[in-house]
Amino acid sequence: MAEEPTFEQNLAQLEQIVANLEQGNVPLEEALDQFKRGVTLSKQLEATLKTAEQTVTQMVKEDGTTVDFAPDGNA
Repeated sequence: MAEEPTFEQNLAQLEQIVANLEQGNVPLEEALDQFKRGVTLSKQLEATLKTAEQTVTQMVKEDGTTVDFAPDGNA
């Protein structure tokens, strides 16, 4: 079973797709396929970033519960 690509691998693939499409020398059918793949990658990357943001903005208490992070220390 193949491992899921990392965030960085997906981002690199999306960047390559954008570069290919910007060059404009891709056949229409291939351009459409690449565009669809790019949209899918974009959504996956956005979901990963949202999850990371949620994780970073929460603290885990000693009892294992999570609370929102308060920069002023009043969590």
